[in-house]
Amino acid sequence: MNLAHDDLGPENGRPVLLVHGHPFDRSMWQPQAEHLAANGYRVITPDLRGYGASPTQDTKTGLDVFAGDLVDLADHLELDRFVLGGLSMGGQIVMQLVRDHPGRVQALVLADTFASLDTPQAKQARYDTADRITEEGMERYAEELLPKMISKQTRATRPDVEAHVRRMMRNAPSEGAAAALRGRAERPDYTNSLHKIDIPTLVVVGSEDEFTPVSDAELIHREIRTSTLVVLEGAGHLPNLERETEFNEALSTFLNDSGATP
Repeated sequence: MNLAHDDLGPENGRPVLLVHGHPFDRSMWQPQAEHLAANGYRVITPDLRGYGASPTQDTKTGLDVFAGDLVDLADHLELDRFVLGGLSMGGQIVMQLVRDHPGRVQALVLADTFASLDTPQAKQARYDTADRITEEGMERYAEELLPKMISKQTRATRPDVEAHVRRMMRNAPSEGAAAALRGRAERPDYTNSLHKIDIPTLVVVGSEDEFTPVSDAELIHREIRTSTLVVLEGAGHLPNLERETEFNEALSTFLNDSGATP
């Protein structure tokens, strides 16, 4: 699988691979990619299969498949070890990858994500939503999600962020988004493998996140003994866009402290 991707920064810089969430694309990470690249890191931001400019013919895409695609991309770019970060579904893909390929990852960033399984009701809702967006497209779904994706404060003060988030969601290919929802409904429970993670890990979450609240981040932080927890006040589910300056500062500090310097 050849993933569409951006590759910013010096070729010999410390590689950082950032994985977007659902239903977004690689432009989600633009503030972080530009910030880190300007500071000497090599930042790779792919479109997952079925999102952005990466095609798919899947009707169900498991998180192990997404993780395998990312390893293939790293191999193609000749990246032996790299810093790996993901937000929401991207964070779950990161947990899958570090479980399957622990030797490849130098440090982790887990943003606004959760490790445990869905409730039976939430699992069924993913299947139902997949069928719905396959039939009717992304427009109404995007408008329903938007108020939960970013905080009220962000919506009131950052029309640029709201417009970007709306654009990513409405433009997401419905077939790829549906395939990911079906695969995500069948993902494993990552909670029991978190204690095996022994590399530096940044756990970050928006204080107003409705999808993955601070309590989810605190659970991950407790289980990963090498982790640091940062809560970004006033942000919702997308603190990397809503509070990009604070997010970038936390990320840079973490990378410096973890030894993952350019």
